[in-house]
Amino acid sequence: MSRIIPDLVVAPQELPAHVDVVVIGGGIIGVSTALSLVERGVSVALCEKGLIGAEQSSRNWGWVRQMGRDPAELPLAIESLRLWRGMNERIGGETGFRQAGIAYLCDTDADVAMYDEWLKHATSFDLDSRFVRGEALKTLMPGMAKPFRAALHTPSDGKAEPFIAVPAIARGAAAKGVHILTNCAVRSIERSAGRVSGCVTERGEIRCSSVVLAGGAWSRLFAGNMGIDLPVLKILGSVARVSSIEGVPDFAVGAGNFAFRRRLDGGFTVAQRNANVAPITPDSFRLFCDYAPTLIKSWNELTLRIGGQFVREVKMARSWKSDEVSPFEHVRILDPDPSLRFVHGGVTHLCEAFPAFRGAKIMQMWAGLMDVTPDAVPVIAPVGSVPGFYLATGFSGHGFGIGPGAGALMADLVTGSTPCVDPAPFRMERFKRLKRAA
Repeated sequence: MSRIIPDLVVAPQELPAHVDVVVIGGGIIGVSTALSLVERGVSVALCEKGLIGAEQSSRNWGWVRQMGRDPAELPLAIESLRLWRGMNERIGGETGFRQAGIAYLCDTDADVAMYDEWLKHATSFDLDSRFVRGEALKTLMPGMAKPFRAALHTPSDGKAEPFIAVPAIARGAAAKGVHILTNCAVRSIERSAGRVSGCVTERGEIRCSSVVLAGGAWSRLFAGNMGIDLPVLKILGSVARVSSIEGVPDFAVGAGNFAFRRRLDGGFTVAQRNANVAPITPDSFRLFCDYAPTLIKSWNELTLRIGGQFVREVKMARSWKSDEVSPFEHVRILDPDPSLRFVHGGVTHLCEAFPAFRGAKIMQMWAGLMDVTPDAVPVIAPVGSVPGFYLATGFSGHGFGIGPGAGALMADLVTGSTPCVDPAPFRMERFKRLKRAA
């Protein structure tokens, strides 16, 4: 019930001797970066330790939204939506993207006030977000039985199919010349005169002048082996797929305790909103001071859990040499068990609000581990201490929607082009831990 298997990407597996850029990680960020780079005439090898899109990039909700984004992320979300709209044509494949809209339902006046505050900021970006109330809300939300105060609706937002989209973008990148290497973990980065000169993979070395780490939940471990103390923890999200029903909205809907989206196959992806598990690991103690403010603010949205993940990370090597087997070769695909409490809770709350879902059956359940920064804003930036090394990580559950824009921004940074959005909010130096180290 828990295994997610993305569409398989079949590509030649011969290791190139030299490329301009090596991208580490075959999720939405990695494949989007590789696509943007190769379109600029840059030679690229993308190395994925397992399969393309097999971890969080195929396990998320599939929302492509501007609505509710952190002000720091909003320009990137707008740019990403623009890129999503042309993605199928760009790659010559199907991503499942549809610009169907997204709505947030407001249970209380406090919810309305919170979204109203966000809307005041969003108006400067000329978004089409608006509040819907009364009879208009009933019309917008067919099948709704629970009385909500209002809905914040953004018709221009969209959705795509994660387990289809990421492999499709990878195939599009491969067709344009990217070397897509699966089951090929990068062990270390080689340097010459202080700057990047190559990568050592489990199959051999690739010479290059730049490396982009887009390793998701694995990024902190890889960076740590290079002496970079990247503040990123993991959060577990649980999701279900339910069978098709009619008489409910076809666009994505979120409320205080549930969320759903119509899938390309006609069914729905369902989750309990604002309900995630924070596995307690050794890094939880190392980074406690960095995350304490966020933990206090989001206490009602997180469940702390100590269990198997703690033991696995205690036993996992935190440093290794280029001729040693790395942790990435021991765990090809992170496939955690979902929280049954949250899955069934989300379905129960959904059925209370939209009774038609009582006729739907749970067909599949799964979970994914998200890479989360202390401020829930990603790092998309060069690493000053290692010229030629770049980070694109810490997307905090937002990576799928803003992936194409993040890939374009990273390509701008690597090639020295004018950035498509201001990169300042995504710099590494904003974290107190790194400021102290400097």
